[in-house]
Amino acid sequence: MITRQRLAAGICALLATLTAGVAFPAGAVADETDSAASPKVELVLDVSGSMSAKDMDGGSRMAAAKQAFNEVLDATPEEVQLGIRTLGANYHGNDRKTGCKDTAQLYPVGTLNRTEAKTAVATLTPTGWTPIGPALLKAADDLDGGDGTRRIVLISDGEDTCQPLDPCEVAREIAAKGIGLTIDTLGLVPDAKTRDQLSCIADATGGTYTSVQHKEELSDRVGQLVDRAADPVVTPVATEGATQCSSAPTLKSGLYTDREEFGKQRFYRVDVDPGQELRASVSVGADREVNPDYGVLMRAVTVHGREIVRGEGTGNGRTDVISTGLRYPKAESDDDNAPTETVCLQVTNSFSAGAGVKTTPGLPLELTVDVVDGPSMASDVASFGLGRGWWLLGALVLTGFVAGLLWGWLSRWRLAVWRTN
Repeated sequence: MITRQRLAAGICALLATLTAGVAFPAGAVADETDSAASPKVELVLDVSGSMSAKDMDGGSRMAAAKQAFNEVLDATPEEVQLGIRTLGANYHGNDRKTGCKDTAQLYPVGTLNRTEAKTAVATLTPTGWTPIGPALLKAADDLDGGDGTRRIVLISDGEDTCQPLDPCEVAREIAAKGIGLTIDTLGLVPDAKTRDQLSCIADATGGTYTSVQHKEELSDRVGQLVDRAADPVVTPVATEGATQCSSAPTLKSGLYTDREEFGKQRFYRVDVDPGQELRASVSVGADREVNPDYGVLMRAVTVHGREIVRGEGTGNGRTDVISTGLRYPKAESDDDNAPTETVCLQVTNSFSAGAGVKTTPGLPLELTVDVVDGPSMASDVASFGLGRGWWLLGALVLTGFVAGLLWGWLSRWRLAVWRTN
């Protein structure tokens, strides 16, 4: 009787599950969730007249870009929503005002139809101006909405020709919105002005700049950046450092964001057990105009203020993010009850605001904290950076010494034979 009741209950549960599956299709729910969190990428391509120059492995820059796009479209991960925007592709005239509005979405950001996207790319012909700033503003709007990662990949062979809308300032404005959009830039011409501008755009949003002069390099790099958009993203946790160690927040391993005033310092506390290693890094961004020659200092100190280790980085006014880091291994103890050590992380900056620039809120700061198992042996902790490589160095020294003795003995023997004969 009991067996029959259990069997009947199991059949009822199975029927209920199937009924629920019909009423609420699992695929529809999953698709909506995936769509909301799908990574989005927009490729922004310079189609100005200079892209017709034939200096990319014997072909034009435009031909190299088309080949790269076709290869990338074939390899784009299914979960990535991809779009293509052009700048300088449609206006043939000389009117600057009209030319600086010449940016259009060639293929909308969404589920990729590879055939349609390739067909759209095939129609491109080097044409007009280089309105990088307006194109970035429009691209940011194209990627608006959703919780997934958002990335702009800008490919250009020259500077923006539509000043005073400075594309570097546009990138800073995009970063200041806090929408988590990254701009990566690729320069097809290795001149200093183009490099400086594209580097500035990338640095303002935490992106990368790459100088590319060969077709294969272009395809590989664009493909890497599109693939990177599909990687999982760690969302930083907001925290608030203190002006002194005693009142600082205690942080676990993770990624944190904060704001630090110009020329000030922030303290954070991290607990490190014996046998563990503290690894920490910090990046401070110049999200507004700052004076040149600045730096960032990160110190690990005891609760009493004694310095344990430090790291520092410097800038010259052209880099918008300065980073530094440090490592502190806590030696393992034979005492099972050895106390945990509280390490204070002190972050100091020497940024100063430019004329007329607001100093509040403070500069954006991103802090990474990682507490991991330390070196397995005490000798690995600080062997002048060699770790277990000491044995290799000793072997090389011994080998050199023996080889020297043998060579000296053979040389003397040959000399003695020569004199005898």
